[in-house]
Amino acid sequence: MENKIRCAWCEKDDLYRNYHDHEWGKPVYEDQKLFEFLILETFQAGLSWYTILKKRENFRMAFADFDYKKVALFSEEKIQELLLDAGIIRNQLKIRAAVANAIAFIKVQEEFGTFSKYIWNFTNGKPIDNNPKTLKDIPSSTPLSDAISKDLKKRGFKFVGTTVVYAHMQATGMVNDHIESCWTRL
Repeated sequence: MENKIRCAWCEKDDLYRNYHDHEWGKPVYEDQKLFEFLILETFQAGLSWYTILKKRENFRMAFADFDYKKVALFSEEKIQELLLDAGIIRNQLKIRAAVANAIAFIKVQEEFGTFSKYIWNFTNGKPIDNNPKTLKDIPSSTPLSDAISKDLKKRGFKFVGTTVVYAHMQATGMVNDHIESCWTRL
């Protein structure tokens, strides 16, 4: 793996390379995994993805293995407990947003059958391949992420601005932003 050409953003260390090689840009259709990335991306707002990735297992433990049904039932006592958890980002607004997002996530499932059907409908069920030549060609948001962000907010989701939504789209493979020379394209 050492000789593979990758997107330059992931060359910090093995944690980043592994995430890039095995997850980033790979289509995700399972609701629990989509919720995991939603939680992680909302906590990432204003921070680096690397910070979140390093704390991913702590988030997994703190948020009931990303079980949205359990997170939707988090009590005030549980929220206060999470505010003391040094293993995660202890931002009260983001912790409360995770609970609100779990509730909104379930409502979307009730309306569409699955969250996956809802979110993938924005791309007609298929990844958008942007085929960027360099990292400079990768946007931080698009008109589509603007539209998804607006719709999520209308449905009660929090911390889902257009940049967070675009990062979620990249992470879950709704868009493929691996650069042209990246080995994952071969």
